[in-house]
Amino acid sequence: MDDQNQNGLQPENNEQQVKVKPAGKYLRMKPFAFIMLIFLTILLTAALTIFALTFGEQKVVEVKVPVERTEFKQLYEAYDALKEKYYEDIDEDQVIHGAINGLFDSLGDPYSDYMDKEEATSFNDSLSSSFQGIGAEISARNGYIMIVSPIKNTPAEKAGLQPKDMVLSVDGKSVKGLSSTEAVLLIRGEKGTEVTLSIQRGEAEAFDVTIERDDIPVETVYGDIDENGIAHFQITSFSENTAKELEKLLEEFEKQGMTSIILDVRQNPGGYLKAAIDISNLFVESGKPIVQIQEKGQEPSIVAADNRTKYNLPITVLIDEGSASASEILAGALKESVGAKLIGLTSFGKGTMQEVVYMEDGANLKFTTGKWLTPNGNWVNEKGIKPDVEVKYPDYASLPYIDPSQTFEVGATNPMIQTAERILEVLGYTPGTVDTTFTEESADALKQYQQDNKFEVTGVLTGETTFALMDAISEKLKTDDPQILKAKELLGTTEATKE
Repeated sequence: MDDQNQNGLQPENNEQQVKVKPAGKYLRMKPFAFIMLIFLTILLTAALTIFALTFGEQKVVEVKVPVERTEFKQLYEAYDALKEKYYEDIDEDQVIHGAINGLFDSLGDPYSDYMDKEEATSFNDSLSSSFQGIGAEISARNGYIMIVSPIKNTPAEKAGLQPKDMVLSVDGKSVKGLSSTEAVLLIRGEKGTEVTLSIQRGEAEAFDVTIERDDIPVETVYGDIDENGIAHFQITSFSENTAKELEKLLEEFEKQGMTSIILDVRQNPGGYLKAAIDISNLFVESGKPIVQIQEKGQEPSIVAADNRTKYNLPITVLIDEGSASASEILAGALKESVGAKLIGLTSFGKGTMQEVVYMEDGANLKFTTGKWLTPNGNWVNEKGIKPDVEVKYPDYASLPYIDPSQTFEVGATNPMIQTAERILEVLGYTPGTVDTTFTEESADALKQYQQDNKFEVTGVLTGETTFALMDAISEKLKTDDPQILKAKELLGTTEATKE
């Protein structure tokens, strides 16, 4: 809420300069005048008293007694009963905030939420240019907290969190039943501090991940261009400056001979609607639809592309289950109004829009005000957008986390050992049978990896070796990314043109 100056009323200057004759030490007054002064004083006092009793009481009543609204009768009765008969004094603020929370919970909408002052501050920070935390978009689903997507180059991504991971607890405290904003308050914290999340991934056994909080990066667009002129742009979220960031890279790569474009919104949880529209405008022909907006009680209204500069180049869009909201708006616009091919996995499926109302006490009301449809009128909510070419991630992309603080030697048994052995196998080292037991063959494979990467050769899985293994498999996934490879394959068969 914008700061407001609180200006008090300035007292009027009632000093008057009256010329009077010198009176020595005493004010002399005739008896009749003195009696009349006393009478007038009594009369004035009586009048002021009558005014106060008549109008002053009425003013107090108007402030304290609200206009009767029958729909709140039961709420008032419940509140009065608690206040009068509960065995302890109730915290009035907490009870009122709980009642407002109940209003929002009853909607059954994971995107509508009441945020008290502390929660609102955290939410507003997430919309600013930077904040401190782990860097993951979360959502409340069916009483649980779900990872929508980790943000690129954040602690959450480096720790291996994935879309649809369920957060069971934060630092040992269950988050079941919490709203997403309540969960954020537990997960967020100062840079350098740690938080431990208990994660449920699919049907596998739950595991703990300890993540060190950090500054969440401000940049939302990353790009590179290969020797064939294929430019790859990864958009990590849709902020106020995302369109400008993308335009800057497009201009730079155009000078380098850009022939085709890959827009990558995988694991992008969304953001500002305007940013998605601005980016779509760079590619959608003037006059063609970008998105349809439908608010309460109204017919859908079409948002059409304007006449700004268009990049009429062959284009593909990468999506996955972590592509939500604004990501899906962009993907839908380019698929249906440009003919771009979508590659990857079915997107998340968030087809609603939210508005934030700021309360005087610093609290926020965030609630759904409408839905958006693709240019062809498709509502993707809870369904997502299916890719034109489905390309799955390799199995090693979803391997569970390995805790670097754990130490595994020959003879140890643990599910994390199976993950480590699979990573070694993918990297070209043979650990024998990939299972939960650390064998001599496992140790030999690890020793070879340590030697090749200039680590102390111990054959023991712990610390820096564990970190290195997880980093190595992450880099391999980037290098051998099957979805990017498929996009380049499709673009390589299309002639590039530019207006």
